[in-house]
Amino acid sequence: MKPKDWQPSFLVIGAVKAATTWIQARLQDNPAIFMPDPEPHYFSAGYDRGASWYRNFFADRPKDALAIGEKSADYLAHPLAAQRIARDLPHARLVLQLRNPIDRAYSDYKMFYRRGTITGAPEEYLRSLDNPYPRFLQDGLYARHLARWYDLFPREQILIYLYDDVTVQPQRIVEAVSGHIGVPPVFRSERACAQENSSRSAILPLSLRKALAPLKDTVRPLRGTSVFENVRSLLAREMVYPPLVPGLREHLRDFYARDVETLEAICGLDLTRWKTAARSAA
Repeated sequence: MKPKDWQPSFLVIGAVKAATTWIQARLQDNPAIFMPDPEPHYFSAGYDRGASWYRNFFADRPKDALAIGEKSADYLAHPLAAQRIARDLPHARLVLQLRNPIDRAYSDYKMFYRRGTITGAPEEYLRSLDNPYPRFLQDGLYARHLARWYDLFPREQILIYLYDDVTVQPQRIVEAVSGHIGVPPVFRSERACAQENSSRSAILPLSLRKALAPLKDTVRPLRGTSVFENVRSLLAREMVYPPLVPGLREHLRDFYARDVETLEAICGLDLTRWKTAARSAA
């Protein structure tokens, strides 16, 4: 099936909370690449909206773009996304950034905690799958999810690299991804260490965020202006999260152990750091 001129030629498919916004931003530094800023989630949550709805995300693509892509980090773990992409975009190049599943689970928890969606300690959500948000644990079972993709796509069509390598070899990662999607790389060293969507970023108190929610559309044009940012800086505070205690980290290491071993075997990755490192989650 020949893709239509607006359809993506590559997709960043995950993983959620693995800093995929970083690679999206680095690819957007390249004028030969077009990616919409928002995640369409078309092949996961938005498929029933239809191709016309999906096409709107690419309406602003430049005519001379060498590659069109999008990032929806939930595609990897979604049970139907691989099948849908294989049917609609069978030749799309797929990019997958993986993070230590323990750190990924805790980061996902922190995102929900920051939003006020949950208020309990990590033990309430990361001890077992029997909780209101099993995605915290399930999304990190990478080998289980990747098996669906390997059933539908050739191995060479899927590029996999590790979150850990982004911090130490950002240029190599950008070059590898660019080569995989067929575009000469552009690497801006001054932007390589930029943190996108960091959980450490200062944020307004939850009560104030809820009070201001009805005004979200009204104040959107003011974002980025000096007055808006100065006022925000006076009110915003760095979020303090309940910690991931060592005992729970060890429990999670056991929970993911078999899946990590399988992932290492099917992908040829060296995941020693995941199996032995006792580092805190970011």
